[in-house]
This record gives sequence, structure tokens and C-alpha cells, in this order.
Amino acid sequence: MNILQKIVADVQKDLVFKKQITPIKTLEAMPMFTRQTNSFRERILGSTNGIIAEHKRRSPSKTNLNFSLRVTNVARGYEKAGVSAMSVLTNQQYFGGSLEDLLLARQACNLPLLRKEFIVDGYQVIEAKAHGADAILLIAACLDRDEIYHLSTLAHDLGLEVLLEVHNAEELQKSIMPSLDLIGVNNRDLTTFAVSTETSMKLADDIPDDFVKISESGLSKPTSVLELQNCGYHGFLMGEHFIKTDDPGEAATTFIKELLS
Repeated sequence: MNILQKIVADVQKDLVFKKQITPIKTLEAMPMFTRQTNSFRERILGSTNGIIAEHKRRSPSKTNLNFSLRVTNVARGYEKAGVSAMSVLTNQQYFGGSLEDLLLARQACNLPLLRKEFIVDGYQVIEAKAHGADAILLIAACLDRDEIYHLSTLAHDLGLEVLLEVHNAEELQKSIMPSLDLIGVNNRDLTTFAVSTETSMKLADDIPDDFVKISESGLSKPTSVLELQNCGYHGFLMGEHFIKTDDPGEAATTFIKELLS
């Protein structure tokens, strides 16, 4: 069992209890559930930098990234820096996140927010809408085609956009469908944790132009972003580069200035 399979197994166990504690009717009654969402896709396409800045406290590859920061301050800092959008990890066990982080980020900024989670059940899509997300992440490696269709269609019905994450050409080919908005290529090998932007470069031409192309993980230099822009990528998910600093907003400001100079 690799790390992704282990995480998904634990998520599925947690869902049994979450559904009992917070029924769908309770989620649908939350104030954020009827909120008009921001378009993640359009914000990326209209941006000069395409940066999607992330909030997380740890990861399986880095046990402690930053536990000292308040998500509200991080969100405001990212918005001030001029990033295109924000990704919020909501998995507690492996990333130190929570749905409360998503809700607090929503209250603190007007950026389009991505709920970054290991989504395997429609209940989690409803959770995302109820806590202020504008888009959800679906990971092709842990879903079959029918599951991707069901979850992405539900997301659209709720006004959410969908970022599908792939790691290779096989995952990409099995997953392409009209109910997706953005396709992200994760540069991290989930079995070894090795990172290479070559993964994004190799898959760039295989992603149809109908989808907004996102490169994820292993991005720490403006030159890497520029290379990927030249390959046709529109957005760049920065998972650790900003959040591991004492001031993620300032780090994002510096990065964007260098990128645009």
C-alpha cells in the first residue's frame, strides 16, 4: 500500500463518522452553502502570474512545514501579494488542515479557494460548498472514470469548478471529460516523493486546450514558472515554497515581482 492508498483508506474511515455527526441537511443549511462562487478558472486565465498559493501545516514528505501561522493572516497576505488563487488543505491527519481553515480563509479574503482534499465521496463535495470553496480537487490516481464523472458533475451542480490532478499519461487519458475545468499535473511521484517539472513538460501537449493547464509541486523558482508558461501552462500551484517561511504573503510578493520583472 503506497501513501496515497493509505490516506484514502483513512479518509474513507473518517467519512463514516463525519456523516453521522454532520448530516448533509446540516451542511446544506450552512450560510456559505448558498454563496455565489468565484470562478477559479477565469481568475487563473485573467492573471498575469497564475500563482495558486497554498496553506498547509505539514505533509507526508515534510512532517512540519509551519504550525505557527494563522490561516486568516496567510490568506490576507496572499491576497495582498496578488496571487491568483489559494489552495487550502483540509486533511487533518496527514496535512494538519481542517474545514475550519477553509472557512476562515473564505472569511479573510476574496480569492478563489480550492478545497485540497482526497475526495472520494459526494459528501465531501457538499462539505466544500458549505465551507466556502470555489473549486475542488479530484485526484485521478484514486478514482475511476465513473467516480470522476459523478463527483465533477455534482460539483458543477453546486456551482463549484473542478481541478483534476494527474501524474502520468494513463491517468490523463482515462479522465478527460467535459465536466472538468482545470487539469493539473503533479510533479511529485507519490511513491518516492521525488519531484521533477519534466513531468509537466512531458504531458503539456497531451492536455486538450479546452482545459486550463496547471502545474503542481516542486516549483520554487520564477524561471521554472516561465519555462512552464512557454509549454502552455496557465496556473502554478506552490505547495511549500511560501508556507514554509515566516511570512508567506511577503514570500509570494517577492516571487511574483521576480516573475514579472
